[in-house]
Amino acid sequence: MPTLAIELSAAGVARVTMSRPEVFNAFDEAMIAELDAAFAALADDAAVRVVVLAGAGRHFSAGADLQWMQRASQAPEDWNLQDARRFAAMLARIQACPKPTLARIQGAALGGGVGLACACDIAIAADDAHFAVSEVRFGILPAVIGPYLTNAVGPRQARRLALTATRIAAAEALAIGLVQQVLPRAGLDDAVDATVRDLLAGGPLAQQEVKQLYARFAPGPIKPEARELSAATIARVRSGAEAREGFAAFLAKRPAPWLPAAPTDSAPPSDRSTP
Repeated sequence: MPTLAIELSAAGVARVTMSRPEVFNAFDEAMIAELDAAFAALADDAAVRVVVLAGAGRHFSAGADLQWMQRASQAPEDWNLQDARRFAAMLARIQACPKPTLARIQGAALGGGVGLACACDIAIAADDAHFAVSEVRFGILPAVIGPYLTNAVGPRQARRLALTATRIAAAEALAIGLVQQVLPRAGLDDAVDATVRDLLAGGPLAQQEVKQLYARFAPGPIKPEARELSAATIARVRSGAEAREGFAAFLAKRPAPWLPAAPTDSAPPSDRSTP
């Protein structure tokens, strides 16, 4: 049985919903494989502009399925290595997606669920959301999600969350940078839709360039290599067709060619599906 529900709207918004609410959208081998395949397909689909990752039911994701983890604890190290590599590849696939990605978070985001949120470009949470990097409570560690967590909240906060497995509320997650917006549950979808509209207003090739360029920047002093990379990138992009169209549309006071026909993503989903 599929673990994901995927819809693509006429405006190019792909909504990937983890659909195991009976186990709080905990993921196992099957969901990891489906998430990896889905994001690979969406990355290659020219009709897709934005990807929203969500969880069905009361919770975003409880992280790793405990039955899966128990099987892993009883398997040899070489099996565990291949299994962990598949999980690592899936998170990398989400982060490297050339389309903007947005995590819609309600209820619990635990363990690997935190990793999913951190792998997305943007995370918006309901005020009832709570987060915990809980692996040490089971005698393991949040290894694969570690780089994504560290990028999101910084090394000291990442170590604190990983060492203590403490559960934090949405307000604290906002304060440390784990999410970028928190609002009442009733307004969660409106906030997601508003951010999607902002994303749809940008040039798709420009957004892809943003993701590629910013992935190469590291915190700290701005080195000559970073200055040259940024200068070469803007020179190349600024002379491209999308930039010419964008400036021409602005000066002519007409919509940019990449804008969806409707002002909002209110159109019903198309009959297209992504495996």
